[in-house]
Amino acid sequence: MFIKEGGDQARLWSVVENRGELSNDGILRTFDLVETDHMADLCSRLVIGWNSPRTWRMSGTVAGKHHVMGIADAEPIPFPGFDRLILSYPQLQAVMREYRYASWRTALSSVVGIYLITDTRDGRHYVGKADGAESIRQRWSAYATNGHGGNVELRTLDPSTFRCSLLRVCDPGTPTRDIDIAESHFKMALDSRRHGLNRN
Repeated sequence: MFIKEGGDQARLWSVVENRGELSNDGILRTFDLVETDHMADLCSRLVIGWNSPRTWRMSGTVAGKHHVMGIADAEPIPFPGFDRLILSYPQLQAVMREYRYASWRTALSSVVGIYLITDTRDGRHYVGKADGAESIRQRWSAYATNGHGGNVELRTLDPSTFRCSLLRVCDPGTPTRDIDIAESHFKMALDSRRHGLNRN
């Protein structure tokens, strides 16, 4: 669905799925339209040429002839804070690549610490760490890229159901030994060695 805006262009508002006709009295027809996540990253950003000011609908063949006029920068999304950060895998990928999450990447670049990956299919945990010269952003960027970040146990899993959160954030100057102790504590507390995804 597009909203007309000035001159001969329109902006993408939403993508909906038509799940069928609900009623038809011969004059008025109603349909079950459900908003979807398709092209969600382009909503309010994709601008196309629109030369039919009175037309509110069009066939696919006609729609295919409308030219893309531009893709606007997305509105920045404020960083929620380290203790409120819980990301699904698709969200993690978006945070690592999209302009609107630039402040999130800056924040994650400024800290090291302990993070948690939960496989939401079965609830198993993986406790990991970012320390030394490697920030949380660098560590999570590896997961966003390949799904496993080099961890053997995660290589065999589909990352699409992973959820990432932070257990403890530390200043980059924190001694590696202190981060190792914290990581070991959380592995024990969450029992992620016996009943989770940590091998060591």
